[in-house]
Amino acid sequence: MDDSQRVATRPGAALAVLAGAQFTVMLATSIVNVALPQIRAGVGLSDSGTTWVVNAYGLAFGVLLLAGGRAADLWGRRRVLLVGTAVFVVSSLAAGLAASPAALIAARAAQGVGAAVIAPSALALVMSLFPPGPARGRALGVWGAVSGAGAAAGVLLGGALTEVWGWPWIFHVTAAGAFLVLVAVALHIPRVPAVDAGRFDLAGTLTVTLALTAAVWGLTTARVSGWTDARVLGVLALTAVLLVAFALVERRHRAPLVPPRLFAGGQVVAGNVLMALLGSVWIALFFFLPLYQQQVLGSGPLATGLGQLPLAAANMLGSTLSPHVARRVGAGAAVAGALLVEAGGLLWLSRISPDGGYVADVLGPSVLIGLGLGAAFVQLTALSVGGAPPADAGVAGGLVNTTRQVGGAVGLAVLATLAGSRTADVATHLPRVEALTAGYRLAFGVSAAVIAGAALLALLSLRRTAAPDRRAHDRDRRAPAPDRRAHDRDRRAPAPDHPPHTDDR
Repeated sequence: MDDSQRVATRPGAALAVLAGAQFTVMLATSIVNVALPQIRAGVGLSDSGTTWVVNAYGLAFGVLLLAGGRAADLWGRRRVLLVGTAVFVVSSLAAGLAASPAALIAARAAQGVGAAVIAPSALALVMSLFPPGPARGRALGVWGAVSGAGAAAGVLLGGALTEVWGWPWIFHVTAAGAFLVLVAVALHIPRVPAVDAGRFDLAGTLTVTLALTAAVWGLTTARVSGWTDARVLGVLALTAVLLVAFALVERRHRAPLVPPRLFAGGQVVAGNVLMALLGSVWIALFFFLPLYQQQVLGSGPLATGLGQLPLAAANMLGSTLSPHVARRVGAGAAVAGALLVEAGGLLWLSRISPDGGYVADVLGPSVLIGLGLGAAFVQLTALSVGGAPPADAGVAGGLVNTTRQVGGAVGLAVLATLAGSRTADVATHLPRVEALTAGYRLAFGVSAAVIAGAALLALLSLRRTAAPDRRAHDRDRRAPAPDRRAHDRDRRAPAPDHPPHTDDR
């Protein structure tokens, strides 16, 4: 039995391994958040250095996802996944052993590089191992569940490990988990040739990486220095120039980093636009909600992490139910409904009180947000990657993760600016806790408006893109049954001289 046949007999094991890889990536995104005060004291970080413990990972992760996805398509998704996971293991150990700010920030950046390789290659393998239909829907439900659970578990695990053993253990435990994933990939994911024999687009990779780096740096700096700061304006202008250069490079390259055929259908475009809007609120939610719990409600790191469990559980439930709902009402209606549920939770959260409590102000909205977020994430991932040609599944996975990360950077920068301005405006005549609450209310209210707008956009755009798929499905159902005698002749026909090409899609 060859490897491709072996994985077909054990799809559950393969899915568990790939979901574990995604869980590890999402865990590392949020595990440092509640431990930042202890990390700052332990390593001697400045204010800007503390920020870069978070940003170094997110920046490297976000800007290299396209390159990671393209590398997976060109050089083999299993091979690239193994390399990325190995980089992640080593960099996580280095972060836990870091004794200086520079060493810690460099290790976090290397973690982000490994994550940028892991995420698109693992997603491409999921899409190729499970064909379109209920099996893929269930697999993506699992994928969405572990994505949301990983982000929430990072907050919980980070608080628990920091309080019990100290901050280095958040990196040691992450390294141990990634090592287990590395071994499992080697054992359970098949060896098969690469999908694409083209050349790697180095010029396109450099220009888009520099453009995204400049964009994220400019948006991050704008949160502190303001949108009219000369450095911010200069870097954002440089971003525009680099994006134009990237477009020109892609037009001339024979094997571009982002092939134009990726956008031949409307699903990939619509899915990525909606994922950017979802990401703009997703990352900001996990930034503002823990701050409200700690700075206003007075929760400690561990209690804050435990407070994320209902959101994580609801996220997993929404991810699991999403494929079933989509099969009944269609992808467009499923996405719009999920986004409206999330918008309702965010609107509820915009009514938080400075003298409230977790049960009264956080629990109910968290459940609604988790349900909507999980369901929308699964459907938008399926649209963005499933709508691409199979040979481009890696770069499609990188693209949808990039739009989520860049959307998150833009959303967090804008919402943090709005919240900070609102807090500063009312701080002159209100106590600090009430001023902070006013800023958080505004951030959650604007987030609700963004997601409600995304729900309307989903109804308008996905109705058009889903129609051809439904017509094709109806044609298939009305097609006459194949001739049984012809089928028997095909079975008795001799095999071709050369076996069909296999790939690792």
